[in-house]
Amino acid sequence: MSRYFIYFQYNGAAYHGWQRQPNGNSVQETLEDAMSTLMRTTVALTGAGRTDAGVHARYMTAHFDTDATFDTEHLVKRLNVYLPADIAVFKIAQVADHLHARFDAITRTYQYHVHTHKDAFISTQSLQVSPTIRFDLMNEAAKMLFDYIDFTSFSKLHTDVKTNNCTITHALWTQIDEHRWVFTITANRFLRNMVRAIVGTLLQVGTQKITIDDFKRIIESKNRGKAGTSAPAHALYLTDVKY
Repeated sequence: MSRYFIYFQYNGAAYHGWQRQPNGNSVQETLEDAMSTLMRTTVALTGAGRTDAGVHARYMTAHFDTDATFDTEHLVKRLNVYLPADIAVFKIAQVADHLHARFDAITRTYQYHVHTHKDAFISTQSLQVSPTIRFDLMNEAAKMLFDYIDFTSFSKLHTDVKTNNCTITHALWTQIDEHRWVFTITANRFLRNMVRAIVGTLLQVGTQKITIDDFKRIIESKNRGKAGTSAPAHALYLTDVKY
């Protein structure tokens, strides 16, 4: 039995997230079914993490074990023909048997895209926000994230994780062009719904509904009810996983 990593991307608009769902189409199910069909053996994928319904991944990894013999480059080409247009495979490579796509990842990076003026071409990929929003205030608030590790306030309730501790190493809003901005955040791990909850709360800072001190108090409260509404999923992208 050998272990392989698969590197791929997907537009999450048509899926109920990465993970298999009992009553919904998932990226994992679509990719596993395609690989099982083409390889003529059952393939079970373990992803680097889970993305919520509607969230995209520009770069995602997963591992699988198989005793089948196959040409990795040929399988990539066949998969990209067989898979729907919203899933694309970059590479498949054999790795050490102990390497784990989820547990051996040391950082993950997400980006959240916003635009300040109506744009018919990016409305399904980015969130429109007020043109008067204060990105300088949001960046000041984002610096507070480095001072804490318990992010219960930004976690979906009643999850099965053992700890809500995460180490955030990067969190910054940067301008792409005159009307577009992106929030990039990197951490060793993320909680369910965490990035969208952080962005939703930062947007409240940017619209001056809450202050930077309020943002700090929200983190310290360890109470999801104190934080802002989660930002919509369609503008969030997983962009990198490092090992």
